[in-house]
Order: sequence, then C-alpha cells, then structure tokens
Amino acid sequence: MAAGCEDYGDYGTFEGSELELYGTISGVESEQLSESLVPFEECTGIAVTYNGSDEFETEINIRIEGGNAPDLAIIPQPGLLQRVVGTGAVVAAPESVVANVDEFWSEDWKNYGTVGTTFYAAPLMASVKGWVWYSPTDFAENGYEVPTTWDELMTLTATMAETGGAGPNYKPWCIGFESGTATGWAGTDWIEDLVLRQAGPDAYDQWVNGDLDFTSPEITAAFESFGDIALNPDYVNGGLGDSASIVDTSFQEAGLQILEGSCSLHHQASFYEAQWPAGTTVAEDGDIWAFLTPNVADGDPAAVTGGGEFVAAFNDSPETEALQAFLSSDTWANERVSIGGVISANKGLDPANASSPIGQASIEILQGDDTLFRFDASDLMPAVVGASSFWTGMNDYVSGTSLDTVLTNIDNSWP
Repeated sequence: MAAGCEDYGDYGTFEGSELELYGTISGVESEQLSESLVPFEECTGIAVTYNGSDEFETEINIRIEGGNAPDLAIIPQPGLLQRVVGTGAVVAAPESVVANVDEFWSEDWKNYGTVGTTFYAAPLMASVKGWVWYSPTDFAENGYEVPTTWDELMTLTATMAETGGAGPNYKPWCIGFESGTATGWAGTDWIEDLVLRQAGPDAYDQWVNGDLDFTSPEITAAFESFGDIALNPDYVNGGLGDSASIVDTSFQEAGLQILEGSCSLHHQASFYEAQWPAGTTVAEDGDIWAFLTPNVADGDPAAVTGGGEFVAAFNDSPETEALQAFLSSDTWANERVSIGGVISANKGLDPANASSPIGQASIEILQGDDTLFRFDASDLMPAVVGASSFWTGMNDYVSGTSLDTVLTNIDNSWP
C-alpha cells in the first residue's frame, strides 16, 4: 500500500478504471470537490471525472432515457432523488454505504436518501438554515442581548425600531427575496423555521407530505408570525424600502445593509457567510456574527432546518461502490471540509476542520444528539408547490395580497 493510503485500503485497487460523477456543483466548489477526491484516486487507481451542469434536473433524465447515465450523481434534493429513482435507473446502496450511513449519519438523514423501503443515496454535504445575522458591535453599543425565544426576538425588534440605528432609513430588519427565476425561496425558509419551532416536527412532516393544508391553523400561524415582521413598516426594510421592496431586493445584497448601519438583523442560511465583503470578520467578537432563529420557549430542543445533497449510483460495479462508499465516509467528510467552503452532518467530521467559526458552529449543531433537524420543506414538496406556488405566494404576501388568498392559492396548486 502506498504511503498515506492507510485509510483507503478497504476500497480496493482498480488501476486504469474511470468513473463519472455528475451534479449541480460548479465553479470554485467543483474544483474543491475534485481536489477532495485526489487521495482516493491515487490510492485506488480510479480516475474520477466530475461534470457539473446548471441543467442537471432536466439532463439527468435525458441521459437516463438515452442509456448514458453517469456512474454516480450528486442529487441536491430528496424530492428530485425520488423522481430519479422512479426511472428505475438507480441501484440500491450497497452494504458498505449502508454501514457508513448507519455509523456516521442520523436516522433522519438516512430517511432522506430512502425511497419507499429501499435506501439508495447517502448524504454528502449540508447547510444550516435559520441563522439571524447581526453586528456584535451594534449589539454591544446598544445593550442588545441575543434572544433565546421568539417573544424575546420580537421584543428586541420593537426596541430596535424605537431606539436603534441612525437616520430616517433605519429599520431593524433587512429582507431580500429576489433570486432570478427562484425569487421567493428565501421567504419559504422563514416559514419552514417557524412551522418547525411553533408546530413541531410531526406537524412539519404532515405539511411536507400534503396531509396538513397551508390554510391549517399551524401553517397560518407561521405566516402570521413572519408577517408580524415583514409587513410592519416600522420593522422593514432597512435602507431598502417598504415591505414590497423585499421582492425586488436580492437575498445576496439585503444583509449587507447591516454593515451600513441601515438595519440590524438578516435571516439567511449558513452559506450567506460567503456574501460578506472581503475583510469582514465573521466571529462572535467580529464585524458580523449570527444566532439561530429562536425557539418558542427556553428549553425546547435545538430546531434546525437545512439542506443537503445525496449520492446515487446508476450501476453496481466494484469501482462505483468504492467511490460511493468513500463519499459516505468520515474520511471524505474531513478531507472535503478541510479544503473549505462547505460543511457536513457526518458525525465523524471534526468541526475544527471547518474553514470558519460559523461553519464550526453549524457542524456542532448538526451533530448534536438533541438537535431536531428537518430538511427544507420546499425541497421535499412537489415541485409545482415547493419550487413554484410556495415561492410566488411569499412574493404575493409581502406585496399586499391577503393571507387567505395566498394560502388558498398554494393549496390549490397541490397535485
């Protein structure tokens, strides 16, 4: 065995073999993914080519129908995984992958890679949603404390509206939904956080499955709680405009108003860290930091919504199995996270390998034994809802459409 290959001995040796890994990852992140596979390639002799596509969701079906499926694919949503499995082209996960997932992942994560009663795809990377970004300096100068309950967050918001900021354009919150053809998704994250915290995991699961209507009291209450912030002209949209400006403000740009002093709070996922300008220190005592959207009551388990990706195989060759097993291992998770820019919910991952304090904090939350995790609801719902009417409904809601109309329209779109 070559030096440095001790962790790769169980995968076998396949000199001259080639595999294609296909997915949506692009740009710098795709280069980092390829870099994370180099030790595996050198130790097994398998040359892995990663191909990324912005049209993955359409092209994967075309490739399957044409008999040209990749060896493995990184699928970004459980709902899409179900549709791809429905083609009959995906093979069940081998025992080596099952063993890794049982050791390194929670039962919830395994369930997201399961269709029917068959486990197909191990989780890969993850994100933690529901962070509220703020300026520690702003908090210190004004005597604000990080809230631990939703009521405390609303009290803080009211206090900020009365005494915070400088100038006539200041408002406590800055919110942006604009994201091209996906405008509105940032709003669905708010609702998902609130449903999980207010109504609990069982109601959340029923909602995702279509067994709990959007017009139900549980989901209505979540929208109303969001509306208490987003529809209040005293609370939004710091430095940007009124509530209607939320739809036209990009999610990338909205939070930057904190650095301008035009707002104090911005709700966005862990990956928002990449949006802060060069030179911004993201740390508990830095320029920017974040706290999780608070629970309803002190002592409630840490409730977290998030996203992730799943690795599915289209053949059962020994080489394919080896790569699929490697990508589900703690070895790969530590290798990839050490390169930077991503996190994982793999329990064998050392949080210290994360490239930033917010990444480390996110990993610790994901690994927490008491953490209540649920996958992004809109990613689990049928596409005509989760990636269409739910998005547009959020846009309509902050633009002045009545809540009853918004919720009824979403319900009517459910297939």
